[in-house]
Amino acid sequence: MDDVCEGKDFSFPSQEENILSWWDQIDAFKTQLRRTEHFPEYIFYDGPPFATGLPHYGHILAGTIKDIVTRYQSMTGHHVTRRFGWDCHGLPVEHEIDQKLGIKSREDVFKMGIANYNEECRGIVQRYVNEWEKTVVRMGRWIDFRNDYKTMDLNFMETVWWVFAQLYQKGLVYRGFKVMPYSTGCKTPLSNFEANSNYKEVPDPEIMVGFPVIDDPDGASFVAWTTTPWTLPSNLALCVNASFVYVKVRNKFNGKVFVVAESRLSELPVEKAKKTDGAVGSSEKLNSKPKSSGGKAKNVDTYEILDKFTGASLVGKKYVPLFDYFKDYSDVAFRVVSDNYVTDDSGTGIVHCAPAFGEDDYRVCLENGIISKGENLVVAVDDDGCFTERVVEFRGRYVKDADKDIIQAVKEKGRLVKTGSFTHNYPFCWRSDTPLIYRAVPSWFVAVERIKDQLLENNKQTYWVPDFVKEKRFHNWLENARDWAVSRSRFWGTPLPLWISGDGQEIVVMDSVEKLEKLSGEKVTDLHRHKIDHITIPSSRGPEFGVLRRVEDVFDCWFESGSMPYAYIHYPFENVELFENNFPGHFVAEGLDQTRGWFYTLMVLSTALFGKPAFRNLICNGLVLAEDGKKMSKRLKNYPPPSEVINDYGADALRLYIINSPVVRAEPLRFKKDGVYGVVKDVFLPWYNAYRFLVQNAKRLEVEGLKPFTPVDQSILQKSSNVLDQWINSATQSLVHFVRQEMDAYRLYTVVPYLLKFLDNLTNIYVRFNRKRLKGRTGEEDCRTALSTLYYVLLAACKSMAPFTPFFTEVLYQNLRKVSNESEESIHYCSFPAVEGKRGERIEESVNRMMTIIDLARNIRERHNKPLKTPLKEMVIIHPDADFLDDIDNKLREYVLEELNVKSLVPCNDTLKYATLRAEPDFSVLGKRLGKSMGEVAKTVKAMSTEDILAFEKAGEINIKSHILKLSDIKITREFKPPGNEKAEDMDAKGDGDVLVVLDLRSDESLYEAGIAREIVNRIQKLRKKAALEPTDLVEVFFKSLDKDGTISQEIIESQEKYIREALGSALLPHSLLPPHAVALAEESFHGISNLSFAITLARPALVFNSDALTALYGGSTKSVHGLQAYLLARDHHNLKVEFQHGKGKIKVSCVEDLPPVTVVLGEHVFLAVGDYVSSKKVSL
Repeated sequence: MDDVCEGKDFSFPSQEENILSWWDQIDAFKTQLRRTEHFPEYIFYDGPPFATGLPHYGHILAGTIKDIVTRYQSMTGHHVTRRFGWDCHGLPVEHEIDQKLGIKSREDVFKMGIANYNEECRGIVQRYVNEWEKTVVRMGRWIDFRNDYKTMDLNFMETVWWVFAQLYQKGLVYRGFKVMPYSTGCKTPLSNFEANSNYKEVPDPEIMVGFPVIDDPDGASFVAWTTTPWTLPSNLALCVNASFVYVKVRNKFNGKVFVVAESRLSELPVEKAKKTDGAVGSSEKLNSKPKSSGGKAKNVDTYEILDKFTGASLVGKKYVPLFDYFKDYSDVAFRVVSDNYVTDDSGTGIVHCAPAFGEDDYRVCLENGIISKGENLVVAVDDDGCFTERVVEFRGRYVKDADKDIIQAVKEKGRLVKTGSFTHNYPFCWRSDTPLIYRAVPSWFVAVERIKDQLLENNKQTYWVPDFVKEKRFHNWLENARDWAVSRSRFWGTPLPLWISGDGQEIVVMDSVEKLEKLSGEKVTDLHRHKIDHITIPSSRGPEFGVLRRVEDVFDCWFESGSMPYAYIHYPFENVELFENNFPGHFVAEGLDQTRGWFYTLMVLSTALFGKPAFRNLICNGLVLAEDGKKMSKRLKNYPPPSEVINDYGADALRLYIINSPVVRAEPLRFKKDGVYGVVKDVFLPWYNAYRFLVQNAKRLEVEGLKPFTPVDQSILQKSSNVLDQWINSATQSLVHFVRQEMDAYRLYTVVPYLLKFLDNLTNIYVRFNRKRLKGRTGEEDCRTALSTLYYVLLAACKSMAPFTPFFTEVLYQNLRKVSNESEESIHYCSFPAVEGKRGERIEESVNRMMTIIDLARNIRERHNKPLKTPLKEMVIIHPDADFLDDIDNKLREYVLEELNVKSLVPCNDTLKYATLRAEPDFSVLGKRLGKSMGEVAKTVKAMSTEDILAFEKAGEINIKSHILKLSDIKITREFKPPGNEKAEDMDAKGDGDVLVVLDLRSDESLYEAGIAREIVNRIQKLRKKAALEPTDLVEVFFKSLDKDGTISQEIIESQEKYIREALGSALLPHSLLPPHAVALAEESFHGISNLSFAITLARPALVFNSDALTALYGGSTKSVHGLQAYLLARDHHNLKVEFQHGKGKIKVSCVEDLPPVTVVLGEHVFLAVGDYVSSKKVSL
């Protein structure tokens, strides 16, 4: 393996760029597809975005989810085709062109020509394709941009035609008028799910208008309330609720008589007597408004009740129209009808009906014969939202702009009863951001309501994450599904494949290009309007019936995206077997807003076509918001650009950040750049440091002249007697099992927290507690076992996390594979790890409890200001589980004692010796279950005696007030109680409700020397770090006492020699033995350390000569000895060491001028380090 740099010098973004370049070189994605093409298909549908805008965090989030799932499926034995798609048609594109070219109306389009307009649209649909590809690729997503699909491609559009033709044949398509949300900005009706996507709270005028009742003896007027004055010119009826009580009232001061619902009488204006008589309906009186309080009481003073009657009795009564624009309807219109949609929570209980501009208005007028189905409904507002010629006084005016003038006209007619302002939520166009109006439009519909039951049933067959979106939001949407208007009176889109005769009696639906060519005799290469609108078809009834022409409409672009599962592979014209063997698709993923968009249209079309859902599994993500909780805004610049975050921290960090957040559970995420840095700090750096520690210590073997590292066979490692080897192997299997389990269930958000815990255990338990083994201080064989274990753990972790962090895992894998037989060129060609061997649940539980014990003991130390450097005499572990105590007292004992610097450990299963027991009911579990019984049960549980609790723990359940409670229902806590003969200040304890730790806090002189030795080692380790030494850098440590009496420190070092040697990996040497030719790397003096002062010197290993032996070698020639010493000191220390190893401890020196050849023996004539010399002579400090 190659050397690796420190974590602080490892640039995650730069490494990712290198990996991207390497993936390009080996054509990694296509290679993976080629290698898996014989595997079972896993069908993934990628919802097409518009390329007219730049990708944002919402796209990055959805793309990351898709990439993780599809990478995982590839690694688990599937062939996963991934093709990027583009939504090319519809309002988003047309709206941009309208703005660019200043187009205000449909006439403007006709003037420039549909062909020119459509080609302008075609020209911008892929404006940002390069930016999209750059961002998607940089995020590590593998998807095919070269073989992408576009909704404007001929093959895609042909399948859309086929889909529509199938629905038509099934009788699910009809033409009719429907009042729909209409965008005057985009000049087209919107679907209900589009209309519901952009509500704003806005003020609108609210007015009450009088409609004089014909032949009423009191001259009464019906009073209707509206917030859309612009609809008043089209009024054809008034609607009441038949079950409401209505009153006829007279204003005591001006004599006007009104009819309103009794419950809404308080809404009529309050007026006072005037000194002078003014005309009824004068400006002063008409504009009077009720006070903010006491309106009802004051109206009693203002109005006298003349009569009461039911709403039903008003039905059929005629009234005087407000305007005469629709006087041709007088025979059937301008009368009262009734319907239950009229409520008494606002207005007057009387609703004015303009059937062309209200969904309920249209329905009620149709049911009451005021308008007729199929009749050419008069819509007095054109496609641009302006009044037509019929509304003479306001013709050409935009309806919203005309509100004020219409109110003025009503006032001048003496019909204005009350005026004011009303703030409410109102729908706006999601593209043009202009207020929507409701307008009757002729449209082609898919009869969704007829297949509603099947939609609901198909929804049950799908699996969603999170499931509440399916069970609530999507289910409710399907339950209230309405017929879908799929046509748009626009230009840039897939044209409806309907050719109709002039008399409307003959309709031909095209289901293919071939059929159109056959019937028309023309060659067709493009299905857009400007390429086919001129094509006619001869009538099958004969020449005298003329020709059939195509209807002008194009498809709603949601119909196109809903057809995607079939259209992107040109089914049924191609890929029949591929589609039919793999439908429904396996997986889709998009945002929460698509429950009313793409998810809905996919479900509707697949149900209508095949009686099946379109997909099996779905992940629904929430919205990514700015840090302040507001919508991300380019204008406000309230979020960091994705490129900035990626360049600073890398794509892997961004991927993990968004996946490990509420947004994957369909909840909102407040995006914080610091959160991405947190992933680098908490996940990648610990992971990298564990990997670096492996590489450093594997390289150390070579540095020390030993056989290069190759991992030991895994079957041998499984038999390791080391408890932490057994534990980490089991923990790794648990990681693999967990990731598989969660990924198979599409719960991506649970994986990162588990990985975090695993990495924490790997670095802070396995690596930390095994440093001696990993550094070779327990022998070469044990070292290789530990290194091999760490190697395989890291390899398995990388493979498990490869779908989540494709770059970082590739970096590590490429170095790891150099020392093993891993034959796969890329980690993304590897199979996902399988769970192998038995998982040691007991040892995992014991190690987890060991870490709990260590945390509890540290907490006690901190509480009593006893740092870890201060040794303590004894700790007691109290727990009823004998197996666990056995593990702690045997396999794990040395780790606990060393980590906590305690000399002895006492296991104890007598829970009452050091603790009292207390029982508490788990209210979160029992509350809902027990209901009213909770209070009595809780009281009994809290009163349980020690004997009751012990019996409960043994039996596993208890009957309280006729309720059976299990161990999970009651929390048993153990609280510390010092034994009778001990003082409370001498001991302390800490528990977590499961295990109790007791520490003996009394000072013990016998531990004094151990404490000082630990202080000395601590200073040496800090000095190594200060000198920027790597763990693999070999140095010798020299100690010099600065005290007047140096014997104290000498005695301590001698008594603690074993501990110091194990901690440092070498002996602590007397400064007097530091050779003059040694290279000192660092030196520092320390004072007042446990009342001692000393100096530490770190030096590179230096040669030590045995002068007597060398003199004898040259027969007493001192000059020759000096010549040999000069030669050996000039040699590279490492090369000299290797030469001795190859010569089995001997080298022949024959190259020194004027010196006879001699054989120099290591350990007899020369030593490679002072430590070696000291060991051979057993020199005392």
